[in-house]
Amino acid sequence: MNKEIFLCSICNINSGTCLEDCKFCSQSVRYKADIDRYKQKDIKRIQEEAITARDNGALGFCLVTADKGLKPKTLEFVCAVAKAVGEVAPELRLIACNGTASVEQLLILKEAGIKAYNHNLETSESFYQEICTTHPWSERYETCQNVNTAGLTLITGGIFGLGETQADRVSMLESLASLNPTSVPINFYHHNEALELEPNSIEIEDAFNLIALTRKLIPNADRIMVAGGRELMFGERQSEIFEHGANSIVIGNYLTTNGRAMNKDLDMLQSLKLEVAKKV
Repeated sequence: MNKEIFLCSICNINSGTCLEDCKFCSQSVRYKADIDRYKQKDIKRIQEEAITARDNGALGFCLVTADKGLKPKTLEFVCAVAKAVGEVAPELRLIACNGTASVEQLLILKEAGIKAYNHNLETSESFYQEICTTHPWSERYETCQNVNTAGLTLITGGIFGLGETQADRVSMLESLASLNPTSVPINFYHHNEALELEPNSIEIEDAFNLIALTRKLIPNADRIMVAGGRELMFGERQSEIFEHGANSIVIGNYLTTNGRAMNKDLDMLQSLKLEVAKKV
């Protein structure tokens, strides 16, 4: 078991404005989920969240927007936010998660101080059409390739519990491995009653096995991160994720759902005699 755990915090800098029909995502305007919706979060508030994340041990700070991809105004805003965060918390490693992106757009983000880009494949290529019809899986894969071409650190993962088969899970993990990501965030579907999908039916032991399978099939990844759905999926057994190969977690809140208090995660790591990573 890895003794150093990488902590990352997510900042939803634009929320609930996406026009795509991803069935797992409450940020789509199509499903009218009861979430906060705004075009741009106040930059001072983002800076405050960055400082809080840093002070609680986070090394990664991810700037997330809700849209299919990077539009010119979104790109400009993300760059402005990146520079503003860098002024108050230069210790943070800035990550952008803004949908599909070209090499040219990624290079602009890189120049603004972004070090890594997160774009998830979500599921297998064959199952993707069951959960999204407004854009193809191939665009997701291409964006990940663009991240590598641009020289940014690639972060890519997916979601378990969407109704996929075990074969789909293996296929997704093999596709992820082919992209040689540095970090692999795995999420467990957190159901919202406004969405069309059925609630996640994965049993907890199977979820632990999926973490181990991710580590087995993507052995070259520096980090296997358990991200969205951790608290709901594992409950009082969250500490066991590290025994199965995870060495990274998200602290604080997620995009549209609450995480647990940061100090509780820090207390958990301390009780396990695990150290918070101080550098990448």
